[in-house]
Amino acid sequence: MAGGGAAPPPKQEELQPHPVKDQLPSVSYCITSPPPWPEAIILGFQHYIVMLGTSVIIPSALVPQMGGGNFTHDCVTATQKFLRTMRGTQGALIIASTIQIILGFSGLWRNVVRLLSPLSAVPLIALTGFGLYELGFPGVGKCVEIGLPEIILMLIFSQYLPHAIHVAKPVFDRFSVLFTIAVVWLYAYILTVSGAYKNARPKTQVHCRVDRSGLISGASWISVPYPFQWGAPTFDAGESFAMMMAAFVALVESTGAFIAVSRYASATMIPPSVLGRGIGWQGIGTLLGAFFGTANGTGVSVENAGLLALTHVGSRRVVQISAGFMIFFSILGKFGAIFASIPLPIFAALYCIFFAYVGACGLSFLQFCNLNSFRTKFILGFSLFMGLSVPQYFNEYTSVAADNHLHGLLTVLRQFNDMINVPFSSKPFVAALVAFFLDNTIHRHDGAVRRDRGYHWWDKFRSFKTDSRSEEFYSLPFNLNKFFPSV
Repeated sequence: MAGGGAAPPPKQEELQPHPVKDQLPSVSYCITSPPPWPEAIILGFQHYIVMLGTSVIIPSALVPQMGGGNFTHDCVTATQKFLRTMRGTQGALIIASTIQIILGFSGLWRNVVRLLSPLSAVPLIALTGFGLYELGFPGVGKCVEIGLPEIILMLIFSQYLPHAIHVAKPVFDRFSVLFTIAVVWLYAYILTVSGAYKNARPKTQVHCRVDRSGLISGASWISVPYPFQWGAPTFDAGESFAMMMAAFVALVESTGAFIAVSRYASATMIPPSVLGRGIGWQGIGTLLGAFFGTANGTGVSVENAGLLALTHVGSRRVVQISAGFMIFFSILGKFGAIFASIPLPIFAALYCIFFAYVGACGLSFLQFCNLNSFRTKFILGFSLFMGLSVPQYFNEYTSVAADNHLHGLLTVLRQFNDMINVPFSSKPFVAALVAFFLDNTIHRHDGAVRRDRGYHWWDKFRSFKTDSRSEEFYSLPFNLNKFFPSV
């Protein structure tokens, strides 16, 4: 070679892991930064549409079992059964709401959450999303010709088109829900009016037709709900205790969803006092739902949490606008019923994406943990496995066995069986319980273990005033924070 010297070896690129982020980057509008009003209104309407899925599924499943429905004839017996069941449900919800209100506003739940580490939060948040898989593709499969096109179009609009067609502002991914629902809903309407389901099985018609349940014809033009419209609530001790346990499970699941929402809104970890405050207001929502006869309590909408991730918009103003749409269309019954007539497999297709986002948010907290630690591997694997396995065990006995497995062993009371079955049929509850217990009992005081479980990453968020970003994201207006526990 010319020059007589050997060429230096190529410099090897130094490999570095991705840095840990206590706020999620690449979010266009965080919790305190609202988008322009026109965009915010459209995004709020999109949140309203997504929320409709659960709002339709729950009463569609509950009301027929309660004796209600869209009768074409006068069915006195069914009406009396519906009113009796509704009043009993209202009474149980009133009692159950006190669990969330007391635990939230007293600061008791704040003290529990203070012991939560990133490691024990992973199973809770992950199964809050992944644990709802039964509402995903199984719902799509009930009308494949409608649900499957919705999934495919959502993937194209949200993941491929933004990279294939470059526009000044995000359009296809940010409003993909509205675009795809409009197309598939029109397609479902054409199938319905063309007689495609004229001779189909009743179950197929229920899931595929846009006029499946008489929602539009049965809805009134204007209906203003008022407290106790079904009559005075009734109270039963057994029903109340079972509902209280359900409210506690909802409290745990909502805690995981709260953390996912804060992550996708590009906020910092929620201070324990703010989480407790949120649970308390959730109890107020359950109490109001009991007064107005909604037949179910209040919890965080997991699908709307996933929508935050899809749109990269975590603005509080967007969600407030969405709440305005909910109130408006609940009063104008006909208009609300039109949107509620969207076939449920379309919503199930959306759940496949939104629930996956929430579950992935749980896994993202592993970045704070030492994944080379056998302690971490055991707690993570065991809690996730038990979170899936234990509910399967209880669900099998609940749905298959004529007598519950606790009969003759502990008690003959059905309500006590319900109190046991409800929490242990919840995947995130079981996973969180196992992870929380193990993480706070196995070598907890070891300094190395404290770092392995990622506890030190959340130290500055344990108190409301330790990090200035907490006050920016979570302060209440008019200095109302002074009325809530903050330490």
